[in-house]
Amino acid sequence: MFSRTMSFRKAISLVAVTVALSGCTVFSGRETTGEYVDDATVTTRVNAQIINDSSLKSSQISVETMQDVVQLSGFVDTARAKERAGEIARNTTGVRSVRNNLIVR
Repeated sequence: MFSRTMSFRKAISLVAVTVALSGCTVFSGRETTGEYVDDATVTTRVNAQIINDSSLKSSQISVETMQDVVQLSGFVDTARAKERAGEIARNTTGVRSVRNNLIVR
């Protein structure tokens, strides 16, 4: 009887550990908590650099980061402003690549 109870407890413990660890698994297109915090930091850095650049209208540029890939969206007045925003993002610490979806209007 004792052996059977111990086996049952081990099985329940194994299931509990498996369920707990599966919650830590990264699914395709999703981030862990640490990655989310890192991406928020990158977004803040890029935003700060764009705000500090007087040639850009920062209120018209949106910055989003997912797994160290920065996406720029919004509107700028010139092709040079679009290029400049992309340069700023690429040169920011923690950025792996940039998707520059800014629209010149």
